This record gives sequence, structure tokens and C-alpha cells, in this order.
Amino acid sequence: MNILNQGRKSFFKTLGILGSSALLSTKLEAFNFSSANLKPDTGQSNFSSKPLRMAHLTDIHVFPGKVAETGMAKALTAVNEADAKVDFIMNGGDAILNKVELSKSKIQSQWDTFHKVINDHNNLKTYHCIGNHDLYSFALPDGGHKDAKKWAMQEYQLPVPYYSFIKQGWKFIVLDSIHGRKSVPGYYGNLDDEQYNWLEMELKNTPEDIFICIVSHIPILAICTLFDGNNHADTNWRVPDNCLHADASKLTKLFFATKNIKVCLSGHIHLVDHVNYLGIDYYCNGAVAGAWWKGSYHQCDPAYAVMNFYADGSSNRELQNYNWQA
Repeated sequence: MNILNQGRKSFFKTLGILGSSALLSTKLEAFNFSSANLKPDTGQSNFSSKPLRMAHLTDIHVFPGKVAETGMAKALTAVNEADAKVDFIMNGGDAILNKVELSKSKIQSQWDTFHKVINDHNNLKTYHCIGNHDLYSFALPDGGHKDAKKWAMQEYQLPVPYYSFIKQGWKFIVLDSIHGRKSVPGYYGNLDDEQYNWLEMELKNTPEDIFICIVSHIPILAICTLFDGNNHADTNWRVPDNCLHADASKLTKLFFATKNIKVCLSGHIHLVDHVNYLGIDYYCNGAVAGAWWKGSYHQCDPAYAVMNFYADGSSNRELQNYNWQA
């Protein structure tokens, strides 16, 4: 098996199984969408109040060349020039394409392209979440990808890989999903003990009148993982731990005990869904790159999401196709 020529999709058959019982929900809404007439998820939001608006752009996967550069530029232009203004952007990770066979110099050229497009087409405050493709040689066996993560943090100008910030009565906790291991693939979704302890303290120290949105690259909970890659290749449904957090059960129990957690956002899968589990809305928000700049992936077009966060703790999502075509 030639590891260097294999991507995330090729590793599924070698990965462990997560029980589908972790995906049981009081409300499951899976979205396959086209470019026409996308509407926000409704719900019980107090629409009379002006929401805090975040544009969640995840899985951009940019690299030098007209196709990806034009697509990323169109997405950013759509966000910045929208009639309904957003307050800030959250980059959900996987800013660059980064295949494991690329040299460091070629990966640096991808980062340079990302920064150039951002500088040329974006005027909004942007926060960053680390994705697996942001790490050099992410798919190869490694105990922690320490140097690769340090490089990604430098590109994102992050002093730490996980952090929090507060805007208009909402706290946003940005996690580092990418946990290294010494087997193929070299990463999976998980929080190590240090980050988990930090998260517990963040939640404990957040006042009850501050609502919380958790951001991770790899989903903590998402039904669309069942339809990704070869997960349904035979009679058994598989959800590999590089598609869904291995510690999902532990995290969902912690979240249930923290009553002001309202929303969790993720990317990574390039598919779109909405799962409400134990009163928390889990949104997987597709990919700006769609099928890695080759059109739609499983009927999900290249897109980004605008999240509306309301003063009463409710939220909704507006899926935005930005009229880019391969």
C-alpha cells in the first residue's frame, strides 16, 4: 500500500468503528442542496432582535491556480459584499489542499496563495480553526505532528491551537480536533487530556447568561458522516474516527451538563447536515471547495454558511452557494 498516494477517503477500511447509536437524535435533518433558493433553518429564534452574524467558511483547500484561487476569491467577495452584513468570519480549517506527497516548498506556496486571496478580497475580522490538511504530512504516522502544527499556527498567527473569545453575549470556543497517532492515517478527531481539562475550565468559568458555540474541524456529532466515502460499502455502517470525534460520547455528556452550550459547528466532511441532540444544534457546514474544486460532493455544492446567533440563545443557519462552478 502506497501511503503517499492515499487521501482521507482511502483510509476508511483500515479504521475503527464508531457505533451508530452515538448518532441517535431527537431531530435529524440531512441536507443535500442545490444553488437555488436556500433558506435559513428556522426554529424558535427571536427574529425581532438583530443577530450576531458569523460567516463559517470551512475546507477552502486553496492552491495556486485559477480554479481554486477564483473560487476562494468569489466566496470571500460574496461574504464581504452581501447586503445582510456579517460581523466576522470563522475559517473552519483545511485552508490549503496539502497532499502528503507535496514538498514543503509547494505547501508554503499554498499558504502564500491563501494569504494573498485573503488580503485581496476580505476586510472582515477572521478567526481560524486548525484542520488536518493544514498540517504537513498529516496522513502519515506521527505521535503528535508537533512541528507541523507549529507551522500551521504560525500561518494562522495563533499563539495556541485552541482558544475562546466573546462577542455580543456569545462565547466561541475553538477546539483543535487534530490528534496525532503512530498509525495510518496519522490523525483522528480527539482532545488530549490537556485540552479537555482546559475545555472543562472554560465551560465552568463561563457565566450562565453567556451562550456558547463550540467550533471544531472534525465533527463531534454529524449524521452526514454515514454517507462519506465508503462508510456504507457493505451491511455495516462505519464512522471512522478521522471523520467523527473518537471522544464524541465523552464530549456530548460534558455538553449536556453545560446548559448554556447551544451550538456546535464543524466542517471536514464536505457535506451539510443539522443534528439536534439533547437540545444542542450540531451543524456540519459543507465546504467552500465542494468536491475539492471539482464541483459538487454528494449533491452538496461548493458553499459556506452564515450563522445567526440571537440574544435569547437561539440560532439558525443560512447556506450560501456563491455561484462558483468547476
